[in-house]
Amino acid sequence: MSIGAVNVLISGGFSGAYERLLPEFERTSGIKVTTRSGASQGVGPQTIAAQLDRGVSADVVILSREGLTELMAANRIVAGSDVDLARVPLGVAVRPGTPKPDVSTVEAFKQLLLHAKAVAVPGSTSGIWLRTDLFPRLGIAEKINIKATPRGSHATEMVAAGGADIAVMPVSEILHAAGVDFAGSLPMEIQFVQVFAAAVVASSEEIEGSKRLIEFLASARASETIRKSGMESFTSSS
Repeated sequence: MSIGAVNVLISGGFSGAYERLLPEFERTSGIKVTTRSGASQGVGPQTIAAQLDRGVSADVVILSREGLTELMAANRIVAGSDVDLARVPLGVAVRPGTPKPDVSTVEAFKQLLLHAKAVAVPGSTSGIWLRTDLFPRLGIAEKINIKATPRGSHATEMVAAGGADIAVMPVSEILHAAGVDFAGSLPMEIQFVQVFAAAVVASSEEIEGSKRLIEFLASARASETIRKSGMESFTSSS
């Protein structure tokens, strides 16, 4: 039986690696892939969950493990099809040409936030954690001007345009974005390492092609590209 096109819904964190890997998968498998983007979590019409709810066609989802867990609880995912692809820490984005701030210690990071006119964070998984966990834990949630954006791409665009001094978000999204520089990762004591995973959507009619795509993204041959995108693969290339 021939395999048709596979439709993918993907969030920003894994997009840099995915865009580099997809041409090889299509060439070697003969499977055509159509890709749309969405947020792993949060509110609004562009989250992956909201798109699935309104009938957007998808065979594979690639998003944060937290977002995938929610989809699994809603019976949106083929049982046993979920695979962890990569992990990525949070980092800081700044405008090119501005001095790169010190983010090597908790106190340095805290002072950076306090002195910033505006701090952009994604409205998805990492931004939710920052706003509800880290910033309150540092005692600064009420003292900083947080600009929560629907997507990480909007956070980097805000920094690039001068609407925010810094953005705090997954390193892979910073490295993949235009118009910003990577200032460094958060200190380990306050780091949030996000896992991005893939799974087959329960309504998919392209199960075989979907599983082949996920298998390729989780394979050793994909690990070096994943590493170069600022993430750590769960599979070694050696």
